[in-house]
Amino acid sequence: SEPPPKMMENKVFLSFAFYSTVLIVKMYVVAIITGQVRLRNKAFANPEDALRNGGLQYYRQDPDVERCRRRVPGPPAHRNDMENIFPFLFLGAIYSLLEPSPAVARLHFFVFCAGRVVHTLAYLLRLRAPTRSVAYSVAQLPCFSMALQILLAAAPYW
Repeated sequence: SEPPPKMMENKVFLSFAFYSTVLIVKMYVVAIITGQVRLRNKAFANPEDALRNGGLQYYRQDPDVERCRRRVPGPPAHRNDMENIFPFLFLGAIYSLLEPSPAVARLHFFVFCAGRVVHTLAYLLRLRAPTRSVAYSVAQLPCFSMALQILLAAAPYW
């Protein structure tokens, strides 16, 4: 049997891979929920989908579908996730190369992941304010921490 790749020996990277995958799966789940609400409420974004599902009268917006798609105030849910999760993916990957403490790194990854999951649940389940805002803010803390550590490590090479 061949030895495992060096990357698979890096506990920080494995933790990052786990939490990143959880976040990507969460994004897929939101997309599936949005699609199911579209079907249930017969509110389609494209005329060809409306025609296939009953007629052009279903080529329309629906408040429940829009709730799945957007954050109020703010951009559509998927764009909101991309604006937050994609930078985390970059920062977490680079941060993993800095050889941080596995426990500290895991805490960074967990806090971000938990914050994003709570943010999505708060939105979809209409939890009382400021749950969503607090979840968003808490999730930003590890990203700022990782970014600062990356900048400090890379500054001598600027």
